[in-house]
Amino acid sequence: MMKNKMDILEKKEHLSNLFDFYESLLTSKQQEYFRYYYFDDLSLSEIANIYGVSRNAIYDVLQKTFSLLESYEEKLGLFKKYKQRQKLYEEYQNSVCKEVQTLIEKLKQIE
Repeated sequence: MMKNKMDILEKKEHLSNLFDFYESLLTSKQQEYFRYYYFDDLSLSEIANIYGVSRNAIYDVLQKTFSLLESYEEKLGLFKKYKQRQKLYEEYQNSVCKEVQTLIEKLKQIE
C-alpha cells in the first residue's frame, strides 16, 4: 500500500515537472484541466461540472495530456537535461575556484 502511494506521488511530481517544461505546447483546455486536476486537486467530476462536460471527457483529455507530456520529454529531453545541469551545479557549487562559483550562479539565473 505504501509503495503504491509513493508511486502516485512520484507520478504526480513527474507530470508536474514535465508540465512546467512543456505547458506552452499544450492546448488551453489541456492546460486548464491539468491545473485543476493536479494543482487545485479537483476531482474529474468537479472539473466536468465546471465545463459542462462528462467526467469521461475530462479523463480522456487528461490521459492524452499525460501521453503528450511524456512524448515531448522523450523527444526533447528538456527535463532530463535540466536535472543533469542541476546535479553539476550542486557538484561544483562548493568549488574552491571563485570563478566557477560565479559562473554557476550566472547559469542558474539564466535557467
